[in-house]
Amino acid sequence: MHLLSVEHITKSYGEKMLFEDVTFGVEEGDKIGIIGVNGTGKSTFLKVIAGIEPADSGSISIGNRVVVRMLAQDPTFAPGETALEHVLGGDSPQLRAVREYAASLEALELKPSDESLQERLIKANQKMDELDAWTLESEAKTALGRLGIQNFNDKVETFSGGQRKRVAMAAALLQPSDILILDEPTNHIDNESVAWLESMLQKRRGALLMITHDRYFLDRVSNRVIELDKGRAFFYEANYSRFLELKVEREEREAASEDKRQNLLRSELAWIRRGAKARSTKQKARIDRFEALKAQAPKQAGGKMDVSVASTRLGKKIVEMESVSKRFGDRTLIRDFSYIAVPEDRVGIVGRNGEGKSTLLKLIADKLQPDEGKIELGMTVKLGWFSQEHEEMDESLRVIEYIREGAEQVKTADGTTISAGQMLERFLFPPAMQWSIIGKLSGGEKRRLQLLRVLMNAPNVLLLDEPTNDLDIATLSVLEDYLDDFPGVVFVVSHDRYFLDRTVDKIFAFEGNGVITQHVGNYTEYQEYVEKFGVSTEMAGSVKPAQAAAKPAAEPSAAAADSGSKPSGERLRMSYKDQKDFEQIDGWIAKAEEQLAAVTEKMNNAGSDSALLQQLVEEQQQLESKLEELMDRWAELNELAEKIEAQKK
Repeated sequence: MHLLSVEHITKSYGEKMLFEDVTFGVEEGDKIGIIGVNGTGKSTFLKVIAGIEPADSGSISIGNRVVVRMLAQDPTFAPGETALEHVLGGDSPQLRAVREYAASLEALELKPSDESLQERLIKANQKMDELDAWTLESEAKTALGRLGIQNFNDKVETFSGGQRKRVAMAAALLQPSDILILDEPTNHIDNESVAWLESMLQKRRGALLMITHDRYFLDRVSNRVIELDKGRAFFYEANYSRFLELKVEREEREAASEDKRQNLLRSELAWIRRGAKARSTKQKARIDRFEALKAQAPKQAGGKMDVSVASTRLGKKIVEMESVSKRFGDRTLIRDFSYIAVPEDRVGIVGRNGEGKSTLLKLIADKLQPDEGKIELGMTVKLGWFSQEHEEMDESLRVIEYIREGAEQVKTADGTTISAGQMLERFLFPPAMQWSIIGKLSGGEKRRLQLLRVLMNAPNVLLLDEPTNDLDIATLSVLEDYLDDFPGVVFVVSHDRYFLDRTVDKIFAFEGNGVITQHVGNYTEYQEYVEKFGVSTEMAGSVKPAQAAAKPAAEPSAAAADSGSKPSGERLRMSYKDQKDFEQIDGWIAKAEEQLAAVTEKMNNAGSDSALLQQLVEEQQQLESKLEELMDRWAELNELAEKIEAQKK
């Protein structure tokens, strides 16, 4: 069933083009992941589709009775609203029936002998039966509980930002919709909740559009991917793993096309520089073709982040924790925990939200003091603290000012020294952007800036608190590569299973009541241990092939072409075939270029249809080979014409 059509939408922000001329459709059962580096407009893209923001041009058509619901990164709530009230506050008939039944029951309890209220309750009861709405309240409580919200009747305004996001997510999942739009749904929820959400979305019948950096989540939930890249949108009928393969294939095709364009451009430039003598119409056609080739230059690449930052030498004594305990009020978060860090430790810290993971990092960073026990750092330790929030950033500063507060110059891993501005460019902050106010950056751009500030101080012990929140997949991949070669020690709190598998070889698991267990291996190995021994609370849980382009029968092949060359001493002249080819070669080249452009356009629109792509690749190769032969023949004939012209002088 077709739900939504997006037609030629374009959106810019100031002088920056976010996306241009994007067209696609959404069908029932589509689960679409939106991918792109921070600042490409992913959140804006979803808001435009949801009707929250207007597009600069283009249109969005939604089917009759199709309900679109979006979970934003910063949801809003009514004053005084409780968690359960918010989840049950939708406008579906079932939720209205639940609220009416609850209101009728409450009113009758105050006036039990009121016949009108008795009649109201009977009607509400009948409506609940009619709509089969009796289980909604228990489902709402289940959803809240699985997302880590246990105090259903507490006011949302007293909750933390992460808790509010989880309440809004429970509401989005429970309230009926044909298209559910989620912006970073896995932020601020623990691994157990991510696993539950993953299973819920896998079973969901309606369509789904989502932005997420969680690659396991994306791989297991999505069946389509839209990549936003330098203002363009690319479409893949694939999950994340297959998307990576198709992206490589696309980039290889684009690189090959650009190489071919450069070769043709060189040939055209050589002709123009020679000032080949030909009829004015032929000369004008060649010049027009040269200008067209120049105009076909691809858009500038977005660049690749470079994290080649130096680190400081680390001594033998690093971090030693002995019988550490920490309480807040009646709650014991850490109980009698001991650990001695060793060189190149990679420790992942996991557990439910609120169990004390960030508290452990704050104890190591000396931002909190233990109630019992002690923590000692070696004399050579230089901590790098990458916090979960932006509380250490003065958002009134400009980007360059914030970095210069840390250092005017930065030493890179290869020993060279570069300026703060140059380092910002390596972190994908171009010169114009370096003078932007931090408060105007996207959440992901702020996190990337914060990461640069941490790393440029050359730490040798990194404390990473939810580093994957708001960072795009490309930046995460570069950070993972950096950690591969980082010679120091890393402690990382994360709910991102892929990131943990990629970066750590030890796990500290918060088991509740202050108990922390230690496990050797990455996150998947830890999870397998839990499933085997059950000792942890952490996890619950067709297009027809395109027809080949017809080849004009009259066109020559370079191999069969008569070169027209004559034995030494004879005057050069064109044979009859040379003359005919010379008159028609421009038309043949123009036609071949049109055919090649048409095939390239088909390839761009083919998505992940591997059969069609294979057919089109073969067709493209044939046309490129033919065009190359024609260009060789054209150069040969023009050279012959120039020599014949020179004989007349």
